[in-house]
Amino acid sequence: MAEGARRIVCVDRDWAAWPMLDDAGLHQALAGWLKRPQRRLVLVGRGFDRLSVRCPRLERWRADWMHAIEAWALPDEAAWAEPPSLLVSDGSVSVHLLDAETGRGRAEREVRRARQWCEEIDAAIQRSERTWAVRPLGL
Repeated sequence: MAEGARRIVCVDRDWAAWPMLDDAGLHQALAGWLKRPQRRLVLVGRGFDRLSVRCPRLERWRADWMHAIEAWALPDEAAWAEPPSLLVSDGSVSVHLLDAETGRGRAEREVRRARQWCEEIDAAIQRSERTWAVRPLGL
């Protein structure tokens, strides 16, 4: 966020390895970042139902920021049989969690690698559909 990124993308299959998503400090930092012009937080995964239950603070917080948050559900036939656990900015930052049990991963500040991840994610988003409404529509 400090490097001036306009877009941060988080990818995961089921969000089990992201307990910090319910952290009030993270919500405050994200809110400060999202207040700036043209900022977008993009979440890509297989589903968000369990995340809503596991992270009640996030559920309440995101209601105020849905204009700047996109959630995309990957189709079953997505290029990634198993989506990576990944955080990427549109700048040079990428963080790839390789093993959730041990916390082993790779953090890089390389523009070329971040762009490669962004291109793969954008291709997956093109075949995905918007999901995770704050308030489900009903009659």
